[in-house]
Amino acid sequence: MVAAASKGIGRAIAKELAAEGCRVSICARGEDGVAAALAQIPGSIGRVCDVSEPAAIEAWHEATCDELGEPEILVTNTGGPPAGYWTEMSDEQWEAGFQSTLMNIVRLVRLAAPNMRERGWGRIVHITSLVAAQPHSLLPISSTLRAGIGALTRLQSDELAPFGVTVNSVLPGHTMTDRQVHLAKVRGEREGIPFQQALKEQGAEVPVGRIAEPEEIAAAVSFLCSQRASYVTGVSLLVDGGIVRGRG
Repeated sequence: MVAAASKGIGRAIAKELAAEGCRVSICARGEDGVAAALAQIPGSIGRVCDVSEPAAIEAWHEATCDELGEPEILVTNTGGPPAGYWTEMSDEQWEAGFQSTLMNIVRLVRLAAPNMRERGWGRIVHITSLVAAQPHSLLPISSTLRAGIGALTRLQSDELAPFGVTVNSVLPGHTMTDRQVHLAKVRGEREGIPFQQALKEQGAEVPVGRIAEPEEIAAAVSFLCSQRASYVTGVSLLVDGGIVRGRG
């Protein structure tokens, strides 16, 4: 199961896992997005699902079990909360972020983990963000909640590791997705510079000198989902081109 996989990092992960031989179940909020992604991922299934809604998550999990069997791999993923300074964020925005960014992980793992535990094998990977390690002033909701996901990853790992189930987080850096374009536009408007210049500057901030492609994030996720990664659990893995410094 790969959440929010109609485009960007989620779709790249779904394609990578399918290429490794997995039968993949994806979800996204819109029918058109699901259909477009399925056309690129042979043998996959998909459902419309807003991961902030508990009933939608349960329906997606049930459909996956009916068509493919209980999932052995779960990749949680979601779009980021809105950008802006913390003083600008409303209670409604904080609550929406909590539901879509954090509670979807709690609910999805609660559904998928029992069978993994019983089977004695499973892989769970949470897609978060570099702001979990290095908070950003324009991303207060994301920075706060994704830092909490790091703690949740450790808690879930501690509980499930004895049963052959690994739980890890991947923290992507600047990656060429719709989200990155949106953030570049926000930055451009606030700094009074053209969008393309803002995007170029975001890439220049990275030690490797560029913005990542979604496939580069997917490659790291694929490894964590593999048998070879059986001794890697509880990790928050930065895939950021070296932009976060001072973190061992």
